Amino acid sequence: MSAYLSPEEVLRVRDAALETGLADPMVRPLLFDGIMPRYRGTLPLLPAPGRQVHSDLNEMNRVERLVDGSVPLEQWLRNAVAQTTEAAALAVFQRALDDVARTAGGEPDVLAGVPAPEIKEEIVHRDDTVPFGFLGGGVLAGTSVARLKVSPYDGGAPLQPNGFPHAGTGWLIAPSLLVTNHHVVNARSGTGGGRALAAADDLLLQARHTRARFDYDTDEVENEEATVSELVAADAELDYAILRLADGPSRPVLKLSPTALAVNSGDYVAVNIIQHPGGQPKRVALRNNLVYEADERDVRYFTDTRGGSSGSPVFTDDWKVVALHRGTRRVENVAFQGNTTAFVNVGTQMSTVMRHLEANSPGIHAEIVAAQHE
Repeated sequence: MSAYLSPEEVLRVRDAALETGLADPMVRPLLFDGIMPRYRGTLPLLPAPGRQVHSDLNEMNRVERLVDGSVPLEQWLRNAVAQTTEAAALAVFQRALDDVARTAGGEPDVLAGVPAPEIKEEIVHRDDTVPFGFLGGGVLAGTSVARLKVSPYDGGAPLQPNGFPHAGTGWLIAPSLLVTNHHVVNARSGTGGGRALAAADDLLLQARHTRARFDYDTDEVENEEATVSELVAADAELDYAILRLADGPSRPVLKLSPTALAVNSGDYVAVNIIQHPGGQPKRVALRNNLVYEADERDVRYFTDTRGGSSGSPVFTDDWKVVALHRGTRRVENVAFQGNTTAFVNVGTQMSTVMRHLEANSPGIHAEIVAAQHE
């Protein structure tokens, strides 16, 4: 794999660290929080703080991921964001983090060439309350969302030397069927034209070695992982994959929205996402995630997601799944909630996925439809 960041981007991150005091040797342990101590111990130690940061960044930039599936440069940048309040430096760290997370997850540039209109903040006087049952519905929905770990294969054998697991999110669409993104099961780093595709046989192997961890709400509790028996349907263009679990877990199936989401000018539509960002414990992005555009295939919205959120269910307020989250892109010159820079996310309309299944995998389509009506 090529480096995550270009030499120029590494220099920008280094300079931002110097400007904000993150090059201080006393701060270095905070930047390496969450990164395997064994790996940190392999990094060269230099006497000059600026050279130390530059060396750390260059070393991490060459490492695709560690044996636990984590990406050290991504975690370092996440820590840098958490330690930074100065706007210009924060923008540098955040942009680099988004690029690294997207590349590590193999997310395509889903919004390339798509204009992002300006969204003005005009919702202060709108009643944004929801029924109390909204909370219970979210808790129930969350039990059907799992963190996925996918180990890459090449030529029928575990990929070496960088065959460490990729993380994603999946959810139950039928009692023994779990849906996620194709690029999650593909388990290759890179975006756009640089995103390698696993061979067909390797993709099937990767699917069968996928592990789904339900109820992963905290690191303090160990949960058993469900195993996958086969990949039953997939499409790289719509970026979906459906996996059959070896033992269907005893938990509810997420219900699909009966129609595609349509957004008219002036509409206020919020969506909610339950996810496992960065392969970490479950998190939820609630309601402050406005949809700005939807067409027959895609839903585009502003929300908080990270690498590992790929494959998450995108819910309307009645906890019906309207889209399959597949990617994120940072855009400039977009005003949202008073900020001039915002994320634009994209999910594939589930109605489009279901039509594709009906045409190409009718048996799986029928199984899902039956489960949806139970």
